[in-house]
Amino acid sequence: MAEKRYDSKDIVVLEGLDAVRLRPGMYIGTTGVKGFHHLLWEIVDNSIDEIACGYGDIITITLNKDGSATVEDNGRGIPVDMHPTLHKSGVEVVYTKLHAGGKFSTANYKYSGGLHGVGASVTNALSRWCDVTVYRGGKEYNIRFHSPEVNGKVKSGIVETPLREVGTCKKTGTKVTFLPDDRVFGDQKFSFETVSRKARELAFLNKGLKIKIIDNVDKNQVFYHYEGGIADFVSYLVEGKNTLIKEPIYLTGESENFAVEVAFTYTDSYTENSFSYVNNIPTTEGGTHETGMKSAFTKVFNDYARSSGFLKDKDQNFLGEDFREGLTVVLTVKMNNIQFEGQTKTKLGNPEARTKVEAIVIPKLQEIVNDKKNASKIEVILNKAKGAAKVREAAKRAKDLTRAKNSADNFNLVGKLAASTSRNREKSEMFIVEGDSAGGSAKQGRDRAFQAILPLRGKPLNAEKKRIDQVLANEEIRTIISALETGIGEDFKLDNLRYNKVIILSDADQDGAHIRAILLTFFFRYMKELITDGHVFIGLPPLYKVYKKDYVEYVYSDNELPQAISRAGRGYLIQRYKGLGEMNPEQLWETTMDPEKRTLVQVTIEDAAEAEKMVSTWMGDDIDARKEYISKHANFDREDSFMQNYKNV
Repeated sequence: MAEKRYDSKDIVVLEGLDAVRLRPGMYIGTTGVKGFHHLLWEIVDNSIDEIACGYGDIITITLNKDGSATVEDNGRGIPVDMHPTLHKSGVEVVYTKLHAGGKFSTANYKYSGGLHGVGASVTNALSRWCDVTVYRGGKEYNIRFHSPEVNGKVKSGIVETPLREVGTCKKTGTKVTFLPDDRVFGDQKFSFETVSRKARELAFLNKGLKIKIIDNVDKNQVFYHYEGGIADFVSYLVEGKNTLIKEPIYLTGESENFAVEVAFTYTDSYTENSFSYVNNIPTTEGGTHETGMKSAFTKVFNDYARSSGFLKDKDQNFLGEDFREGLTVVLTVKMNNIQFEGQTKTKLGNPEARTKVEAIVIPKLQEIVNDKKNASKIEVILNKAKGAAKVREAAKRAKDLTRAKNSADNFNLVGKLAASTSRNREKSEMFIVEGDSAGGSAKQGRDRAFQAILPLRGKPLNAEKKRIDQVLANEEIRTIISALETGIGEDFKLDNLRYNKVIILSDADQDGAHIRAILLTFFFRYMKELITDGHVFIGLPPLYKVYKKDYVEYVYSDNELPQAISRAGRGYLIQRYKGLGEMNPEQLWETTMDPEKRTLVQVTIEDAAEAEKMVSTWMGDDIDARKEYISKHANFDREDSFMQNYKNV
């Protein structure tokens, strides 16, 4: 076979914003729901950066009937004068050139979440049209972009109507309206709930900021404004919990273009809830700033415990994890020259951030603990740590016991886990199946080369309400830990994960939903990296089988049933599956386990703080809060409720 020629003419040069449309995932992660809304956040982040640097105080987001969205702020307005080298207006450069913006220098933006300068241009590139109005210098300007199809190819985000002066005004700011391109995103629409949730978080993180959301589609409207900033955020996160400190403790400081805010409180729960941000960007995987905060807490509280006599000479210092039991804390850092690890901006990598956070937090926290007015609060913290240390020792014994059981010929798994024969982690998956009956069918129907089956013989413990030593005492939980081989909590090691996919497979009823919730809560509290790294899935079994001679169709939601019946035609029969155990091995494989045909929902954490709120409300002790949450959010149609609520846990 002749070798294909490869010459310079074969090198494709993408002009302007065409690269964004060709590979949108490189810029917004996905063309699904998250990426669709990311277009909006790119514009909102620009407004937030203006306000965070002291220009303006209000943002209005409007969801329009035609599917477009409008973002308006009262900042300075994007520059409209000519760029000295590109000979185009500043606003045209911002919306048509990648890596163009005012955020590569600290002269105009001391702190900014816009790391790469691609935000506005990416939104423009992936929109049918984008309309920008600038209010600046007493004048109103307008420019319009569009993405037409020319000779069968889409030209992304080119100027349709050049910048022009359209009137006078007495205000400053920028108004952007854009319509996401259905050629990229299909028929997706903006979610008022998703937009509102993000807006509320931004209002918490930026003290004094006002954000208004107007939904012209369903006639909804909300307004967020928190003078307490992240202290109000902490209060929101612990609503419905038994707090041990009445008002959150707040501290702040700044040094050399580096600003830190910390707010925290304690509840009687047994887990730590830390939420960190850099320039309003959530760092769900933590990073150097979070490490600095935690080490500062450990040093200051241990020093005080020692100097006050709470710890005697013979006593060992508390560990950092002791001070973090029951802790709910929000850390926000403002800095420049951010270095994130990975494309998703979820972990801060700047080495200097740790020392700068320590340098600010340690003296501020020392002032707080040495202030006699705070004596009762500090005593609560030290007593909480003392109790946590005792539990830690009990948990260590429980872990040692678990390891001992596992080492004896994998005692804990004998007769339970049907392991896969392959040791290739990337191709292996483990189904956690509700009940022995369904487990038996799954074991017979699986492909044993890469699929493992772990039947549950009872409901696992609700990890939200128990200490770690109690969690480890639960046989079902211990079995899951043993099968995954990662350890839990402080001992968790993702590199040891035995199966790349962990698939929860339970009945499509209330008991099945409860088991899903319990398992997801356990993973969220003690193996969170399983979720953040994309290893946890929900298997969707069918609800119905519509069939007649020579025709079979499996139906996965009530909404799909009428169409399936119509396709079957006269003489059809319906089988309603009340549980997985009603399916024989072949049916279970065909509908739920076959990688070529099954439907899996990946469990993700889009919003860590909201996920924490959801888990603590659903699985905590506050019955009234749970009822209110269910009344407000739950839609018990299988397709809508399951996909929306569980996908974002």
